[in-house]
Amino acid sequence: MKIAIIGGGIGGPCAAVTLQKQGLSVQVFEASSTFQPVGAGIGIGSNALQALMEIGVGEDVITNGHVLHTQVFQDQYGKSLNTIDFTVLKKLYGQENITIHRADLHRSFLKALKPNTLHFNKKCISVDQNNAQVTIHFDNDTTVTADLLIVADGINSSIRQQFVPGSIPRFAGYTCWRGITENKGRVDEYTSTELWSTKGRFGMAPMKNGLVYWFACINTTARNSQFQNLSSQEIGELFDHFPEVVQDIITTTNLEDILLHDISDIKPLRQFVFGRVVLLGDAAHATTPNMGQGAGQAIEDAIVLGNGFKQFEHVDKVLAFYEEKRVTRTAKVIRLSRQIGAAAQIQSQPLAATRDFLFPFIPSKFLMGRLKFLFDVKLK
Repeated sequence: MKIAIIGGGIGGPCAAVTLQKQGLSVQVFEASSTFQPVGAGIGIGSNALQALMEIGVGEDVITNGHVLHTQVFQDQYGKSLNTIDFTVLKKLYGQENITIHRADLHRSFLKALKPNTLHFNKKCISVDQNNAQVTIHFDNDTTVTADLLIVADGINSSIRQQFVPGSIPRFAGYTCWRGITENKGRVDEYTSTELWSTKGRFGMAPMKNGLVYWFACINTTARNSQFQNLSSQEIGELFDHFPEVVQDIITTTNLEDILLHDISDIKPLRQFVFGRVVLLGDAAHATTPNMGQGAGQAIEDAIVLGNGFKQFEHVDKVLAFYEEKRVTRTAKVIRLSRQIGAAAQIQSQPLAATRDFLFPFIPSKFLMGRLKFLFDVKLK
């Protein structure tokens, strides 16, 4: 079977590694001219690490990652509201929660691919198919045929919109700066922290090699030009109501190491398979980043699809298995992540005061219980 993958981000190469290890013929087509080591820090939960161990990439990812033991939530003054103990996950599921630079995660997959798997300058503009094959049309007037097409070209996937015309990204109501800078002892070595206020939200987490990853979100309209092209100092001033460490981290980050994106997701889809075309990763179920599950869910997709080929000979059964395992689970992640974001981004003073008053009374075990479905992942 010849398998083509559109998109060279996280999900596409992960799927390629998974399928190549089973002896399948896989080619990955990427629109850009080359891969650049861009991006910020991302979290990889124990659920994703469980999946990565299955394809022999997990150890390399852990080597390049940094273990987190605790997640702390604070109010705007730095007062603790609640805590999640990640070490419980290690005891239950045998894997850590880590932070890692997106580029390092990406390299782990690229290193594991067979030579000549990746093809650059291949922007897909449309696909058509019959009962046996898919034809992929690129913007340079070339075509490729395959027995199966995996679409992993992100939240703005034009191929997804070809099959589901109404599946355009939904703006979540806030924009987010993300950056990486030197820690210099400002962030606890094993603790990820989020601070909430009615003026914005800030998060920080340690990374390997003495670095810290941070994000800063503010409620606004989509594509608001007011927040474009701000200096590090100007971004820091938007969050100067938080403890001093917040502004210090932002303003000491090189501007070239800061990214700005509006936060969006897509409304959960009812299907990921359209004949011989399969949606994977953000192309299938883009979610807001409030649960740190964007990369993790793409990784799970890839492993589940690969396991389908292990279990079933007929491709139709493989794809049915994939949909059964992934559609409902990822829809739950999208909905819960959107709810968490809405709670964290509250602007109303009375509502925020109520949230901050009640949150400390919620047992940490209950918070972990709400996330239990993430880690009780069934990949086969």
